[in-house]
Amino acid sequence: MGKVIEVRDLYKLYRVGDEIVRALDGVNFDICEGEFCAIVGTSGSGKSTLLNMLAGLEKPTKGSVVIAGQHIETLNEDQLVRFRRDHVGFIFQSFHLLGTMNAVENVALPLSFRGIPKDIRLKKADKMLDLVNLKKHKKHLPNQMSGGQQQRVGVARALVVDPKIIFADEPTGNLDSHTSEEVMELMQKVVREQKKTLVMVTHDQHLAAYADRIFHIRDGKILKIEENLEKILREDI
Repeated sequence: MGKVIEVRDLYKLYRVGDEIVRALDGVNFDICEGEFCAIVGTSGSGKSTLLNMLAGLEKPTKGSVVIAGQHIETLNEDQLVRFRRDHVGFIFQSFHLLGTMNAVENVALPLSFRGIPKDIRLKKADKMLDLVNLKKHKKHLPNQMSGGQQQRVGVARALVVDPKIIFADEPTGNLDSHTSEEVMELMQKVVREQKKTLVMVTHDQHLAAYADRIFHIRDGKILKIEENLEKILREDI
């Protein structure tokens, strides 16, 4: 498997009053194609800053972020917008669905920014909703769906652009534990069957256990990278 993300010597410093805060303090790692990685840490550990750097939403103070062969720390705002549109899908904690649009329309929305004709958009969106087991909810508005169903729409919307990489920020933060498990299983399935690379940020160790590798971050440093033994054993059987 080729490397799809390469992070080298990454620093992000903020000035707070007279103090310098090191949100990221010399981070290095690679993520391979088709891998599900979880970045785990408490609030203020640097995990969200790291995700923002990977997505090109924040610029590093120092260091490089290479995604799909491209140095994104050198891109300007227009190039970054294009890069995200072409390579990246996002899944958010608060589902960010448009209340006036039904499930199919919400999923099709990112395709309209690419100028794809309506009939093709809706066909693709329809297929994605099948994939996330929402066959019966395609015409439902967000307020007619449960939190878990809305997040499935969120997963379908991230997938519809056929991204190389999906970034998920606390994707189950607003869901109960049973629904969280269902969404995590869905995300695992997506990575396997669609051969996507998924990078998830979470404070929840239990949810992180769904990933292939777990990056533990504290005070802007990666303390350890843990291989998921359960997964390795499963694949060996």
